[in-house]
Amino acid sequence: MKLRGADLLSRALAAAGTRHLFTLSGNHVMTVFDAAPDAGLSLIHVRHEAAAVHMADAWGRLTGEPGVAVVTGGPGHANAVSALYTALASESPLLLISGHAPLDEVGKGAFQEMRQAEVAAPLCKASWTVQSGEALVSDIVRAWREARYGTPGPVHLSIPNDVLDAVIDCSLPAASDFEVRAPVVGEHAVSDLRDALAKAKRPLIIAGPSMMRRGIERLEDAIGVPVIGMQSPRGMSDPSLGRGAAALKKADVVVLAGKRLDFSLNFGKVLGAGCRVIEAGPEIMALLEAKGVAGSAWRDEARAALAYRPPEWQRIRSKGDGPVHALDVCRAAQKLLDSPDAVVICDGGEFGQWAQATLRAPRRLISGPAGAIGPSIPFAAAAKLAFPRAPVLAVLGDGTFGFHMAELDTAVRYGLNYIAIVGNDAMWNAEYQIQLREYGAERARGCELRPSRYGALAAALGAHGEDVFHVRDLEPALARAAIAGKPACISVAIERAPAPKY
Repeated sequence: MKLRGADLLSRALAAAGTRHLFTLSGNHVMTVFDAAPDAGLSLIHVRHEAAAVHMADAWGRLTGEPGVAVVTGGPGHANAVSALYTALASESPLLLISGHAPLDEVGKGAFQEMRQAEVAAPLCKASWTVQSGEALVSDIVRAWREARYGTPGPVHLSIPNDVLDAVIDCSLPAASDFEVRAPVVGEHAVSDLRDALAKAKRPLIIAGPSMMRRGIERLEDAIGVPVIGMQSPRGMSDPSLGRGAAALKKADVVVLAGKRLDFSLNFGKVLGAGCRVIEAGPEIMALLEAKGVAGSAWRDEARAALAYRPPEWQRIRSKGDGPVHALDVCRAAQKLLDSPDAVVICDGGEFGQWAQATLRAPRRLISGPAGAIGPSIPFAAAAKLAFPRAPVLAVLGDGTFGFHMAELDTAVRYGLNYIAIVGNDAMWNAEYQIQLREYGAERARGCELRPSRYGALAAALGAHGEDVFHVRDLEPALARAAIAGKPACISVAIERAPAPKY
C-alpha cells in the first residue's frame, strides 16, 4: 500500500486504538493535520505544546491507553518536553510525536533543527528519530508497546517532515501488533513474597503511581495486606495520607510495589528499625493478587491511620466577610463530586494540599511525584474528553492557574465542560510559607501576585466565569457553574493558609 508517511502514521495510531491527537500546529506536522481526520482521529488543538503533553498524560492515566501528543519541531518540541517529566514521574503511558527537520538537511542548518531525541531522552522511557519511511510503521508499533510495557511511561518519537511527506510502500499494522505481553516472572519470586507477607505481623505495601491506578482497595481486598498509595512529592507528609507515617513506622515488612526507596520515603528513614524491605514490580504483584495473603486486624489499624483527619477541621470556618478558608471551599466542592463517575483533579501548592486531603471522588488525578504544578487545567480537558458525561472538577491555586489559563479557550472550542475552582490568595503561597518558616515574616518577599479576577478572564475567553469574595456566595456560584453548559472557572478569594498538618 502506497501512502504518505503522515497517512501511515495516522492509520497506525488508529489501529492501536487512538481516538484523539493532542496537538499544536507547526510547519513540520501539517501533513499530519491533513491525514489524521481521514484515519478517524480528532485533532484537539491546544494553545501551548506542554498542554498537549499534559492532556496525553491525563488520558494515559485515566484510560490505561497511551495518550498521543503531536507537536512541531524545534521550539514546539522544546515546549512539549517540559511536560514529560511530570508524566515520567507518574508512570503515565503516552507518546510524544515531534516533527523534525528533513533527514537530508540535518547538520546543514535546517529550519528549527535540534537534537530532539537527545533533548527528550532523560525524560522518557525511550526516545529516537525515525531514520526512513520504511521504518516509520515499525517505529510507531515499537514506541506504543514501549510506553505500555512493564512500568508504563512516556516515549518520544521525532519524525522528519520529509518522511511524513514521502509516499511509502508499506503494510499497515493490525491491532494485535500493538499488544504487550507481561514480563515472565519466576514462581519462586511470588512464593517468597507471599511467605514473607504471611509471616509478618504488620506488613504494608507501598504502591507507586501505576500500581495505584489498579485501585488500592482492590489490591487490599485481593492480597489481604494494607496498601499505601504514594504519588505525592511530599511523601509521607502528604496530607491525604492522614497518620500513615505512624503506621509505616510500625510495619515489620514493607513491599515496594513499583515504588523506589527514594526521597519521598526519605531514602528509608521513615521506616522503623529492623523493617524488612522487599521490591516487587507490577508483574509480581499481579500474580500475588491471584494468590492472596491472609488478612489481619492490622489492616484495619493501618486503614484507620490513613483515613484520620483532625476533628478540629470540622470546626474551622471562614472568618466573617474576609477571605474564604480552603476547607469551606472543599466542603462546597465536594457536593459537585457526589456522583458515581466523578473526576477530581488537584494541582500542587498549599491550596491543592487541602483539596487532596479532603476531596473524594471515584477518579482522582494529582500532579504527581515530579512536584510540578500547572497541569490541572489540561488534565481536566482530557478527563472530560475521556468521560464526557462525568462531572469533572479541577482545584488549583492562582499561581498554578497562570501556567495554562489559555487552555480554557481550548475547552470552550471543544465543549469540554469541566469546572475549575481557583483558590486566589494573590500569592505563591507554598514558597511564601517556606519563607515564613525559614527566614521570618520580615524577609518574606518576592512571592506576591495580584488579586486578579480570573473569573472575568474566563468569561472573556468564552467560558462561564465568576469571582467570589465571600463564603456565602460560593455555593450559589458553583451551582450556576454546574448548569452553565460550558466550561466554568470560579475564582475564590482565599486565606493564605499553610498546607494541612496532623
